[in-house]
Amino acid sequence: MTGPASGGNPTVHYSLSSRVLAAGWIVIAVLLLADLFLRGEGPEIWTYASILVVTVALVYLVWLRPRVVVTERGLRMINPLRETFVPWAAVQWVDVVDVLRVHTPDRIVRSWPLRETKRQRVRDNMRREGGFVDQADEGDPRELRPMDRAALQLRQDAERHKARPLPGPIRDIEEAGPAALGAEDRPQTMVSVEVIVVLGLTVTLIVAAFLLL
Repeated sequence: MTGPASGGNPTVHYSLSSRVLAAGWIVIAVLLLADLFLRGEGPEIWTYASILVVTVALVYLVWLRPRVVVTERGLRMINPLRETFVPWAAVQWVDVVDVLRVHTPDRIVRSWPLRETKRQRVRDNMRREGGFVDQADEGDPRELRPMDRAALQLRQDAERHKARPLPGPIRDIEEAGPAALGAEDRPQTMVSVEVIVVLGLTVTLIVAAFLLL
């Protein structure tokens, strides 16, 4: 669920199960497309092919693309359609209810891929947030559930980067992602070019498939 940060690479938090499912479906879709074009006949194959490609695009956006990236400047909260950059100065707290949340002075930014899967744990978290249950001690990080461990690590990352902030504005997309450009000390959200391209190509393919009928 958390990618290694060796060699200066940023730490990446993601849903391993979602990525496995996404990779599995993409492989199946490619095999179905190959079989369709090898053995299929008639204009209907373009309709079936477009449906398969649309499912691959949706799987990519919903299961494969979403992640949380820890950079030197802040957090990249990458959800299916939007990306939010949260500077370290704006990170007040990170916790988990049903999903992992980053609290900022302006709003709470929710992470699509990082979810608590145990229903009883979600209910306990919601009761704790409402003040019905006392806050529990964190204890040994090795004994925490995956989402709680990710939240703890992000809180520690925030404390470490706040202690040694990098000077100057963010000028490079590679440094902290496209949503970080122009951001100062507040979260900034955008729809990335990647999403626009994927959705645009998908719509174009659907239209072309129907025109070929």
